[in-house]
Amino acid sequence: MNYKKVVVAGGGVLGSQIAFQSAYCGFDVTIWLRSEGSIGRTQPKIDTLRDEYKKIIEIMDTPEGKAPNVWARGIADPDSFDKEKCLKQVDKAYKGLKLELDLAKAVADADLVIESMAEDTKEKIAFYQKMASVLPEKTVVVTNSSTLLPSTFAKYTGRPEKYLSLHFANHIWTNNTAEVMAQAQTDKKYFNELIDFANAIRMVALPVNKEKNGYLLNSMLVPFLLSGLDLYVNGVSDPESIDKAWTLGTGAPRGPFQIFDVVGLTTAYHIVEQYQKVPGLFTPLLRKMMMPYNFKGMEAVLKKMIDEGKLGKAAGEGFYKYK
Repeated sequence: MNYKKVVVAGGGVLGSQIAFQSAYCGFDVTIWLRSEGSIGRTQPKIDTLRDEYKKIIEIMDTPEGKAPNVWARGIADPDSFDKEKCLKQVDKAYKGLKLELDLAKAVADADLVIESMAEDTKEKIAFYQKMASVLPEKTVVVTNSSTLLPSTFAKYTGRPEKYLSLHFANHIWTNNTAEVMAQAQTDKKYFNELIDFANAIRMVALPVNKEKNGYLLNSMLVPFLLSGLDLYVNGVSDPESIDKAWTLGTGAPRGPFQIFDVVGLTTAYHIVEQYQKVPGLFTPLLRKMMMPYNFKGMEAVLKKMIDEGKLGKAAGEGFYKYK
């Protein structure tokens, strides 16, 4: 693997994190955005990430910060941690990150493009078709899609042998996993390169040997989130009580609605759409168990909140208020 220039398409919650983490680890990173408005929404995320990285680095320099549940594995190893060096890496990453509206200019000489756009099949296809004519021959393309299979898009990239999935967990500086999943036409060479790239940006690379909607993490996480949302839309209880039932009952740090606010309600809305329409997302038994779920109610609740601008934590309000 000899990647140097990385382009992230999309500056949402995960897109901005992927870009910042890659820049922190020394890669030349550009975020491609579709409009001036997107720049206005993305730059504050980058500003927040700079502050968040610095904050956690300061905590890591304390006795309390050495605890395994606090330590940010994506930032440094405990036995080689150097606070000043890490802080300099943060400043360098922040100053070096570029935001670009011109797609051809953004991907010029790119070694890797990471598509991190909303879970909208038509939008992703349009993006791949537009990008195919301006990509250098060498460029490897991956999707960070949470639920959609790479085989859905491979033919639109113009390079199916260089196309696969690379999926991250939220808060990647702490939850540092990267799921690498090929589709039928992916050349094994590029699968192995993506494993190496994931390791190079301080992720724990997790190979997914069979194409699967939801990969490893979301195959377990999404049914849990939908269960919580179903309780709410059917009037069984309120988001705060449902979250407390989970966090106090299991010791988990977040309940379903706290997680929804972090990942963003637009992403949640697209996931609900996908999971009710695509039978292959569930095993037959799990699908039978989940069919009574009120998917229409989930869509209605999420759409109303999105229309009201309650997009989640990054927007200041979702199921909870953050201002």
